[in-house]
Parts: sequence; structure tokens; C-alpha cells
Amino acid sequence: MKKLVFATNNQHKTEEIRLALNGIYEVLNLEDIGCFTDIPETADTFEGNATLKSSYVVEHYNLDCFADDSGLEVEALNNEPGIYSARYAGSRDSMDNINLVLQKLAGIENRNARFKTVISLIQNGVNHLFEGVINGTIRTELSGSKGFGYDPIFQPDGYDITFAEMSMDEKNKISHRAIALQKMMAFLKKQTNA
Repeated sequence: MKKLVFATNNQHKTEEIRLALNGIYEVLNLEDIGCFTDIPETADTFEGNATLKSSYVVEHYNLDCFADDSGLEVEALNNEPGIYSARYAGSRDSMDNINLVLQKLAGIENRNARFKTVISLIQNGVNHLFEGVINGTIRTELSGSKGFGYDPIFQPDGYDITFAEMSMDEKNKISHRAIALQKMMAFLKKQTNA
């Protein structure tokens, strides 16, 4: 079976992909290949950061790889926090990041936002990009205790609850990451059946 590296240390994410690609690819993560480097994300786009991570693995380990980069884009804040979503307030503290977004949006009526994921899959030396977007609005206060990051203030369009009020299963069916992953899975399965 062909090996495919997912440039992550997140076991939960790895397991999800393993199940989805069961029987088609042997999915490995960074720990599995002995990569303990903190791969720098220095690009100014999601596409760029995802590609930096996947190409690092291809160059140093000579294995096909995919990586993702995600973030929250708030319309009224010129699409901030964007690529800086995880460290918007200067640290990786979710509450600090959430509070900064709410503070900057105080008194602003336009609460439109979207979560975006871009996956870079490098296979046989070719970089394929897959994008997933989910639109929604930013609540004025936190609601829910599930999920992570900005989930307690993001309400996806068509729902009256936040990501943090959804079960992991429910969120994984509609999230930006799920949309991008579905596109990549379809691509990989089509290749296998070709």
C-alpha cells in the first residue's frame, strides 16, 4: 500500500483520515516518520503555509505528503485574523484571541465571517490544492464548550448554534476542513480507480 504523510501531530485528525482512506493509503503523521521539527509557517496565505509544510516533508523524507492551513476571516476586520488566527492576540491562547476579535467588533453591525482551510497535497512532485470554506457570523458572546479556537463565537449560516455547541460528528460534516478533505479524498479515490 502506498504511504501518504499528513503533516500534523494531531492524533485525532490523523485517525479521521486513516478511516477515510482505509485500504487505499497507509496514512502516517509527522511522529510516525520521526519528524519533530516545528515546520515554519512564514507564508502570507493559507495556500503558502500549507505548501511550506507539505513540501518540507517531501524534501526531507522523500514521501508524498499533504498539509492544511486554516483560519477565521472576519469581513469587517479586513479578513483578519486570517493566517494569524492561532496567534492573533500574540499568543496561542484561544480566549485571548476570541476576546480580541470581540473587542475589535464591538459596536460593528457587520458580523459576517468565514472559516477557510486550504490543503496542499504533493504527490509525485506535483502540488494539488483543495479549498474548503464555511460562511457564518460572529456572535457577540461565547456559546458552547465543545470544539476549539473560535468555535464558541462562530455560528455557521443555516444554523442557530455555534460550532462549539455542535457534536464533533456534526461539525465534521459541515466544517471548512471537512469540505477541503472531501475534495482531496475524491481526488485520491479517483486516481486509485483510474
